[in-house]
Amino acid sequence: MTEQEMSIYDHIGELRKRILIVLFFFVIATIGGFFIADKVIVYLQHADEAKNLTMNAFRLADPVKIYMQFAVIIGCVLAAPVALYQLWAFISPGLYEKERKVTLGYIPVSIFLFIGGVSFSYFVLFPFVVDFMTRVSDELNVNQVIGINEYFSFLMQLTLPFGLLFQLPVVVMFLTRLGIITPMFLSQIRKYAYFVLLVIAALITPPELLSHMMVTVPLLILYEISIIISRISYRKVLKARAEQEREDVSM
Repeated sequence: MTEQEMSIYDHIGELRKRILIVLFFFVIATIGGFFIADKVIVYLQHADEAKNLTMNAFRLADPVKIYMQFAVIIGCVLAAPVALYQLWAFISPGLYEKERKVTLGYIPVSIFLFIGGVSFSYFVLFPFVVDFMTRVSDELNVNQVIGINEYFSFLMQLTLPFGLLFQLPVVVMFLTRLGIITPMFLSQIRKYAYFVLLVIAALITPPELLSHMMVTVPLLILYEISIIISRISYRKVLKARAEQEREDVSM
């Protein structure tokens, strides 16, 4: 076996080890999620948007399905910091020392942005959407019968994507640090990125202009912020590499 083949097998073995660590923590976190999922569900049922709604189960398994979904989501959220750290630990050997320290700081920022995205969607967008749909039903003289599965599925469909979409600045910063993308590239594909964000906004919002704009505008602002962050990161990458090369030459 050649040295290159051994290196590939070493990387695969390292990746496998880190995936197993993430899966282990995910299983433990999901088990913990089973103990608090019911409390989260009851809390959401008594929130202002839902307290006047009567939740119905149209299928016998609907309550269990929602309970399981929340347990898994809680497990994913709790295991996310471990997954991010394992990802950083896997790629950090290929980074300069200063880049390792900076990229490690992305983990708390990523968690903060996820919470911010979910909070924005739940406390700002979701109440507006619920009010809009209720008004439409009243105008059409429709008596709404709310299924617990449909309600929480819609809630998760609207809030969780925002938590992921708010990761855009961190992802861009991370990829810029790795040299995969550049701010020039992001500027060149701006119009295509805008189109994709418009499509995403249309998929996660009801067919109503104001709610669509409430989603689209923050996403476009996030993209522009990502370009600015990419420019800052790109300059730091060039500076760090220049300093590292000077240190290597002096040695």
